[in-house]
Amino acid sequence: MIEVKNLYKSFEEHSPEGQVTTKEVLKDICTTFKDGITNLIIGQSGSGKTVLMKNLVGLLDPTSGQVLYDGRDFVNMTKQEKVLMRREMGMIFQSAALFDSLSVLENVMFPLDMFSPMTLRERQRRAQECLARVNLVGVDGKYPGEISGGMQKRVAIARAIALNPKYLFCDEPNSGLDPKTSLVIDELLHSITHEYQMTTIINTHDMNSVMGIGENILFIYEGRKEWQGQSADIMNSSNKRLTDFIFASDLLKEMRHAVQENAQQP
Repeated sequence: MIEVKNLYKSFEEHSPEGQVTTKEVLKDICTTFKDGITNLIIGQSGSGKTVLMKNLVGLLDPTSGQVLYDGRDFVNMTKQEKVLMRREMGMIFQSAALFDSLSVLENVMFPLDMFSPMTLRERQRRAQECLARVNLVGVDGKYPGEISGGMQKRVAIARAIALNPKYLFCDEPNSGLDPKTSLVIDELLHSITHEYQMTTIINTHDMNSVMGIGENILFIYEGRKEWQGQSADIMNSSNKRLTDFIFASDLLKEMRHAVQENAQQP
């Protein structure tokens, strides 16, 4: 479980005239991301989603506040303690971020090569197990440029779980994928999260993901926690900012209205 307590993040901005101003991006974020479920962070571009995730994984330091990993204060850890802590984290980047010069198997082995005391044979076996878990068998020797975008994302997932992480972070995992492939990635992340009881946090703009696997959804608006709940709660939410964001198109508004009418019928 990851707890966020009174998290603030500000940046200094320098004008051409040399004036320095402070821009507050995150404002008193308090939330909990639970084990064994898919925790989604949603919000408009510029709302602070990416900044929040970077604070969670230590790529940015909060201006103030706490990030607790199962009670451990990540913000105030030493550099060495943070390095050890990151071995418990898996990360899936928006672009998959595979190494073009390494084969699929070598990409999945990379974190094992860096951090695991396993022998070469054990590392290869573990990488093959992870590829099999994401339904990729027989592509060990291929290179990222030789497989599809959806397969690349699955390789990235296999690499992220190679070290059996307790915490899994996903930054727009469906970016650039067609709707059918996006559903495959969603189901894979959902099933792996439940299977390994990980704390999975997903930044997403994909409303299919929100409604399909949103077991715990945090909606950020202008740097503040605006709403938190499950996908099932969204249809009946009275939060206008949330519904304006989720049901932005006329078609989605009509679908929501139809669902609400059906629910009211005896």
